[in-house]
Amino acid sequence: MIQRIRISILIRIYERILHKDAMKLKIEKYRLHGAKIGENVRAFSPILSSESYMISIGNNVTISTGVKFCTHDNSAIKVFENGTDFVGQIVVGDNSFIGMNVILGGGVQLPAQCIVGAGSVVTKSFFEEGCVIAGNPARVIGNVENLKRRYTDNVFNFRGMNAEQKKKEILRNPEKLIRK
Repeated sequence: MIQRIRISILIRIYERILHKDAMKLKIEKYRLHGAKIGENVRAFSPILSSESYMISIGNNVTISTGVKFCTHDNSAIKVFENGTDFVGQIVVGDNSFIGMNVILGGGVQLPAQCIVGAGSVVTKSFFEEGCVIAGNPARVIGNVENLKRRYTDNVFNFRGMNAEQKKKEILRNPEKLIRK
């Protein structure tokens, strides 16, 4: 418990005073809560639930903002006289991307190289590596190879850029902007 508090204080110091990326500290905090998290994970949402030990994240995974990990469902209390909850593990495979405001339900397993579209509600497992899923409930809408072919002329590389450099790069290349 004290170690969790110390890490929380360090995260605030890194972000608010030093203006540095505290991602590694945040990941360590989630591990202390019991989540199993691989290497090189970028999480912009807390990898937490009431049962954080039921969450397993692979290597090289990015989790966007607003993502919810729902490892339990208390609706069982309304159906079963002698039961209160359904509980299930959440597993995210290596090299996956979880979009903004996704909800991952208990018992869900996602394969390697999976992309989950923003706002999706994932209520079942998917097993095809490289699938792109989206919707409510989430379903397969494509695969990574097709996505790569479709948007190859639209990709930017912002590694190492600050916000001003990123803005200049975008404004210099309007032909790269996606249009739907």
